[in-house]
Amino acid sequence: MKTTALTLKHIALGAKMVPFAGYNMPVQYAGINAEHETVRKGVGVFDVSHMGEFILKGENALALIQKVTSNDASKLVDGKVQYSCLPNEDGGIVDDLLVYRIDEKTYMLVVNASNIEKDWNWISKYNDLGVEMKNISDRTTLLAIQGPKAAEALQGLTDVDLGSMEYYSFKRAKFAGVENVIISATGYTGAGGFEIYFDNQYADQIWETIFKAGESFDIKPIGLGARDTLRLEMGFCLYGNDIDDTTSPLEAGLGWITKFSKGFTNSAALQQQKQEGVNRKLVGIEMVERGIPRHDYEIVDADGNTIGKVTSGTQSPSLQKAVGMGYVKTEFAKEGTEIYIKIRDNSVKAKVVKPPFTA
Repeated sequence: MKTTALTLKHIALGAKMVPFAGYNMPVQYAGINAEHETVRKGVGVFDVSHMGEFILKGENALALIQKVTSNDASKLVDGKVQYSCLPNEDGGIVDDLLVYRIDEKTYMLVVNASNIEKDWNWISKYNDLGVEMKNISDRTTLLAIQGPKAAEALQGLTDVDLGSMEYYSFKRAKFAGVENVIISATGYTGAGGFEIYFDNQYADQIWETIFKAGESFDIKPIGLGARDTLRLEMGFCLYGNDIDDTTSPLEAGLGWITKFSKGFTNSAALQQQKQEGVNRKLVGIEMVERGIPRHDYEIVDADGNTIGKVTSGTQSPSLQKAVGMGYVKTEFAKEGTEIYIKIRDNSVKAKVVKPPFTA
């Protein structure tokens, strides 16, 4: 199993460690509900260094990104970030990712941990444009400092005015005494905050400095368990669950990152799908009766006919009710539609709702 530069730190802090995407990662410290609450109301720190980072450089860097991603990266300016996906040739999704424009000829792509090699090979396959590609995943530490108190807790560590940073923007600056740190106003929790990228050699120093600065804000380390409940409350897709090689971005409600103003992998087929309409849609699910909609549970109609499948589900710590996401036939996708989740041979009543589940 791979480790991050902070693995020993997590073990020393008493984290429960689990294998995740080939890495030994902390799933929880004090408990998922407590950690979830910390991020929603205060500030918490996730080690997400298992994520992948690629640098694309050269005259044709943008052209390559335009060819392999669904969103329109020509709209980016220096210091801006864009959410996008890599469509495959069959209508599905290779991965979802973030595109950072460092400068006109330099971009950073941030990809999911389980797809690092797959994405690298996919992008390389289309790189007939002489773009210099560098995989910096193994040498990069990524921390997500998330929550409404994140800006205040971190402000003393940098000259960047964190409070005024726009969502999906970033700066390269000195942070916690270390030069050239990428400070990004992004995250996967919906609670606000920042993601910071830096070289592994500074991991201990930056971790310690962050926790010292955040002491008076009751900053806490947070595991991947709470990361999942937080993202699910926002209706954010998780690759491998809600989107994968078989799900179209249009079925997944990602039409907003699928721009037909340019050509990209499989764009003609996706454009046709948009015109004809999709047969199924990813929807939010809120349980009406008691039960939790778990991954792969069947979704049925009132007569017990299968109409779809759950992709993600949990007991929401913020709402104290069970919520989830899943694909259903398009005729059942309207908000308020009554559906049923098959739990141990019982059809348990639920309804279709529009994420986010929490404001």
